[in-house]
Amino acid sequence: MKKKTFTLGIFGGGQLGKFLVESANKLNIRTFVFTDSADSPAIYYCDDFIISSYKDKKKLDFFIKNIDLATFEFENIPFKTLDYVEKKINVSPNPSIIKTLQDRLKEKTFLNSIGIKTTKFYYLKKINKKKLDNNIFPALVKTIRLGYDGKGQVFFKNKIDFLKYSFKNKEYIIEKLINFKKEISIIISRDKSKSVSFDAFENLHKNQILQKSQVPANISAKLNVEAKKIAKKIADKLNYIGTMCVEFFITKDNKLLVNEIAPRVHNSGHLTINAHNVSQFENHIRAVCNLKLKKPNRFHRAIMYNILGNDIKKYRSKETTKNEFFYDYGKKEIKNKRKMGHLTKIF
Repeated sequence: MKKKTFTLGIFGGGQLGKFLVESANKLNIRTFVFTDSADSPAIYYCDDFIISSYKDKKKLDFFIKNIDLATFEFENIPFKTLDYVEKKINVSPNPSIIKTLQDRLKEKTFLNSIGIKTTKFYYLKKINKKKLDNNIFPALVKTIRLGYDGKGQVFFKNKIDFLKYSFKNKEYIIEKLINFKKEISIIISRDKSKSVSFDAFENLHKNQILQKSQVPANISAKLNVEAKKIAKKIADKLNYIGTMCVEFFITKDNKLLVNEIAPRVHNSGHLTINAHNVSQFENHIRAVCNLKLKKPNRFHRAIMYNILGNDIKKYRSKETTKNEFFYDYGKKEIKNKRKMGHLTKIF
């Protein structure tokens, strides 16, 4: 095998980082992972790693000196960290994008400004409870920053429940809950000259945590094309480099509303590893490392199931069939609702 001469730095060492490292290995790209957690699956697959606070400038400087460019596995890496690195070496996607997409208010304002429809939302500062319109309920109240898999989100059936709640943060957005038909996601990869995307994945969430994804989504060809066009418009407007996921609601009258953008590889795209000619992870590596993107081609129908918390123990002792692919992330600490692995079935 040819000697690895190019080093990609990856911020974050979770399962997304693990799959990115494995894809880079296949492309003969050296990887150096920077994570703030010792319980990081990616460190067992990369060439080098650092376990440190993302704010440690000495460690960051060492990291920068030993990589050719950097990327990240999830969007909650501190913006100041990414910005510090970007001033010395290229980071893709650009940290300025993260500054927008880490903030739910900025994200939805950006989408609306380019003509893309979202759910109705309102900005709440210090929760002026009495002036809030009754018609917005039932609703989800979300923190402006951070939070994923239902974290930083509270559901309210009515204003009475909302008025009783004690809020800790100063800023929120409140979104009117819609009676949608289904949820889909589009995963798109973009380099400096072009973009490619997978057909829509159909997703099922429970308590704001993804339970399963399937492909093909049970939607019309027209909706699939429309969703891909919207994802491309977002990626182009952001001048995005890498893989990105756009999550949609499909309303009862078959309209598309963007729920949120994940500026990274995404949970709903795990089944691309087994169902397609190229995974979302490989195309991310290709995009950020300026290699030619592969146009996705699906070989199989597939369903991916997330394995949360203690359920991982059942799967570790369970036999799989030739059409099943079990992925144990190797996390040492089992927590309730923590993503511990996934299972993909192909048909």
